[in-house]
Amino acid sequence: MSEADRRTEHEAAQRRAEEFEVERARLTGLATRILGDPGEAEDAVQQAWLRLHGTTTAIDNLPAWLTTVTSRLCLDRLRARHSVPEADLEPAETAPDPAEDVVLADTVGIALQVVLDRLTPSERVAFVLHDSFGFDFPTIAAVLGTSLAAARKLASRARAKVTQPASEDALADWEVVDAFLAAARGGDFTRLVGLLAPDAVIVGDEAAVLAGTPRRIDGRDEVATFFDGAAQSAFSALVDGRPGAAWYLRGEAQVAFDFTVVDGQVAQIAFRAAPDVLADVVRRDGPQTR
Repeated sequence: MSEADRRTEHEAAQRRAEEFEVERARLTGLATRILGDPGEAEDAVQQAWLRLHGTTTAIDNLPAWLTTVTSRLCLDRLRARHSVPEADLEPAETAPDPAEDVVLADTVGIALQVVLDRLTPSERVAFVLHDSFGFDFPTIAAVLGTSLAAARKLASRARAKVTQPASEDALADWEVVDAFLAAARGGDFTRLVGLLAPDAVIVGDEAAVLAGTPRRIDGRDEVATFFDGAAQSAFSALVDGRPGAAWYLRGEAQVAFDFTVVDGQVAQIAFRAAPDVLADVVRRDGPQTR
């Protein structure tokens, strides 16, 4: 290869890297919504960069190419989480669903990320791409490697699950508690606020206050600020038989987090450290039903 050819190749690679950086934030946002894990989303985007760096194929539309590759990488990761493969989708009809014209975006509910965890990987990708990011169905069908009718059906089915009335699909208390703890540890302030009721409150009993907890904090934003980036040593636990959490030190529960969940949102968190309360705290080994 001549010096001129090497220089041309280097300049092309540099331009491609610069174009990728322009798209990185958008791709990370997309992957985060699909995967629900910022760290894993960054890994997927970085993997997309490696794919881009390694390809010699001419790319006519780089943003579209990156969207497709990133979405497929996310889909692979979602499928890897599922021990049971998805059933093949065979739509019963191909007529457009009027509901598909309704873009729900972020208005489908505060605990959207928790609800998304209930969708199959393909439903989740179809829903996020269409309803949250506005991609058309031909693009979604290409990402999923399926037909246009199947892509429409996947998005419609996902939307139906997400928008079920709370009375039919209320989040279990343990789901809300676990989502809250994950958001606290991850410093996801927006999600914390969403999981809290507007008049949420923190209260502490005398023993907990002596251990260093606040006696009282009022208001959704104030409670979210207190927990933002915190709860690193808190683990899911049963407090008086209810889903909650506890702060542990050397394997012993020091302060119990007694959650009151109302209509899928945290209304109160009571810090409790009385010996009789801590004696009955039972750590949960992952999500459990009530």
